[in-house]
Amino acid sequence: MDHGQTAARALLTPDAEAADSLAQVRYRTATVDGVEIFYREAGPASAPVILLLHGFPTSSHMFRDLIPRLAPHYRVIAPDYPGYGLSRTPPTTDFTYSFDNLADVMDRFTEALGLDSYTLYMQDFGGPVGFRLAVRHPERVRALIVQNANAYEEGLSPAMDAARPAWERRTPETEATLRAFLTLETTRFQYLHGACDPSRISPDAWVHAQAGLDRPGNDAIQLAYLHDYGSNPKQYPVWQDYLRRHQPPTLVVWGRNDPFFTEAGAQAYRRDVADCELHLFEAGHFALEEEAPAIARLILDFLGRKLPVR
Repeated sequence: MDHGQTAARALLTPDAEAADSLAQVRYRTATVDGVEIFYREAGPASAPVILLLHGFPTSSHMFRDLIPRLAPHYRVIAPDYPGYGLSRTPPTTDFTYSFDNLADVMDRFTEALGLDSYTLYMQDFGGPVGFRLAVRHPERVRALIVQNANAYEEGLSPAMDAARPAWERRTPETEATLRAFLTLETTRFQYLHGACDPSRISPDAWVHAQAGLDRPGNDAIQLAYLHDYGSNPKQYPVWQDYLRRHQPPTLVVWGRNDPFFTEAGAQAYRRDVADCELHLFEAGHFALEEEAPAIARLILDFLGRKLPVR
């Protein structure tokens, strides 16, 4: 360790040094059914787990500002799905890119890591993945954190109507419509639309996401997921029944200016979960890009009250 490192460490109290160590993110991989899954992990190995499930078209990269804020108190794990981030991307001939199969992979991922209980943080695509896990294993889910992840028909905005024909049939015409979701223009729009202060949205976010979309062969993977998205609204009644039946402590933190998922969809969780807390932000689809500190404070407060350490 050089003199500069020694001097910097001397400024830390023992408690601060311990917290700094816990917040350090580790970058790991786990092999699930022959597919290498990349994930970010931080926090004490013995702490309660928060499983962070990312949306489209991003990856665990979307949680880069949140993880260090949660890690001093929780074991935080954020995987990349196959086809995203640094996880492997098998060709569509070798892997079924559907939400059912994605949930299968994430289920086996949690089992490979020995996660027998967890809080689910779900954003966008993370909702269909997380709710499938919750329905399968309600005993494992200690709480839900929902950030612009829809489970209600009224939560689908008119902007989603253009994709509905693609959910019913796959044709050259419907594929052409969905390809618009893969462009840099649309990716940038997803991050900036509805932002309270666009200057607070790092361009790294959409550049990183677009680099993943632009990899050779990745368009076929994304089109498979987007065509299969129609399987999710069909599951809404099942997910809502899970919420009503099991009443998981639920925190909804929602960018109310989301062009895809409406404020009505956020409010709907309160209809099915008595123990639901809702916080709306003047933000868009990727509210974490602006509001990570505030959302982290809400999570820590919520889980601290609802799930005291065993």
